[in-house]
Amino acid sequence: MTLRFITWNIKTGGSGGRLDAVVELLRRERPDVLALQELRGFRGQKMREVAAAVGMTPFLAPSFFGQPVAVLVRPPLRIVAWSAVRWRLHHAAAAVVVPTAAGQVTFVSTHLNPFSPGRRLREARWLAARHRPAKGLTLIAGDLNSLDPGTDHTGRLSRLPEPYRRRHLAKDGAADTRAIAAFEAAGFTDLWRTTGEGDGLTVPTTEGGGHEFSEAGMRLDYALATDTVAAAATKARVLHGDEAEYASDHYPLAVDLDL
Repeated sequence: MTLRFITWNIKTGGSGGRLDAVVELLRRERPDVLALQELRGFRGQKMREVAAAVGMTPFLAPSFFGQPVAVLVRPPLRIVAWSAVRWRLHHAAAAVVVPTAAGQVTFVSTHLNPFSPGRRLREARWLAARHRPAKGLTLIAGDLNSLDPGTDHTGRLSRLPEPYRRRHLAKDGAADTRAIAAFEAAGFTDLWRTTGEGDGLTVPTTEGGGHEFSEAGMRLDYALATDTVAAAATKARVLHGDEAEYASDHYPLAVDLDL
């Protein structure tokens, strides 16, 4: 069973006339499972309309402070269990359980705190514990707003204005990579590290804005998986061109899984 997974922050619900471009890209790429973030205004009818337009079944998690997130699945895949988290997170997390040939897989769409490295770390630790590998097959994905360990981020951070640079610095002034490190310490694999093609940079797009991102590009969107799911990943790539250049300030991240 080959499954295509996509995660995408669509920037404030595709406002400003961008939603048609979001839908067009998703129709063309036809993900089997889709994690979306920044779904402002999507509660109720709008979520149902977009899901119908792309031929998928949605589960949306509202947010108290930030913006909703969602996971959508394409029939014949089906959602057999679901849960939403909002009060522990600046944005939210939506989790669905989907039967596959490899067993039931939990797909999580989340969006971590964009402003505070410390709060972002707490969110990452909490989610990693909630979906720890011992609980089963899991893929956590979304806009994690964190830099990755093992990469020299000095040049990119130097190009950021001070208010935005602070979002990515630890107290000692070094690049803050603790959120991704927390997931890895809990047993999750960064699928870009194992199967990624190209440079992996997901922000900013060429025409979608993103003044808070380094002009040299940043990798802020991730797909993190437990061992069995990670072993099934065959390719991860950032989708460029056409609508992806202006539909959002984030590029979509696609992962192919052989389940």
